[in-house]
Amino acid sequence: MRHAKKNNHLSRKAPHRKAMLSNMACSLIKHKRIKTTLAKAKALRVYLEPLITKSKNDTTHSRRVVFSYLKQKDVVTELFGDIATKITDRPGGYTRIIRLANRIGDNSKMCFIELVDYNEVYIKDIVDKKSKRRRSRSKTKSLAESPNNESLPKTSEKKASSVANLDVSRDAEASDLSQQAKSVADSNSDEKDIGVLNTEKKNDSDQKPDEK
Repeated sequence: MRHAKKNNHLSRKAPHRKAMLSNMACSLIKHKRIKTTLAKAKALRVYLEPLITKSKNDTTHSRRVVFSYLKQKDVVTELFGDIATKITDRPGGYTRIIRLANRIGDNSKMCFIELVDYNEVYIKDIVDKKSKRRRSRSKTKSLAESPNNESLPKTSEKKASSVANLDVSRDAEASDLSQQAKSVADSNSDEKDIGVLNTEKKNDSDQKPDEK
């Protein structure tokens, strides 16, 4: 009976278990996601997250402590370099376990374990949700509230220009009509003068034989 036993021994002796967890931690730091069984992933999370917390304090002592667990220099430099800069604002919970379908052979529970800050899918979803929560004011309120709004002078200028164009077109039409009326009046007056002259000529021609 395993009452009050916190650690899962994973059916291995202590040296084998430590070496396995160290190798899995190095693989997770290098590749940012690995596929393993659920029991190993839970044990790896307890093993790796204190080391990631140590990497926030970049000193010689913390580097030596982490190296005593991981045993690989390039992994330690990556942990204290790229990963430490990404997790500075995160107060724990650096890894995520995503469960998968059971394995075909022995039906064991499988999962992905990954570093939270390197998953682009979840980060995009969070950004989209935050952008959807923003409230947008109505256009009428924003126009009424903003004193230095540039849209109001533009609309007034457009209206003024359209009114000026209408006035100019009306003046042009009125001038055209007045010119037409003048031309008609001039033609009528010319016709009247011609008619008067013709009548005077006729009268003169009628009066001449009488005089003779």
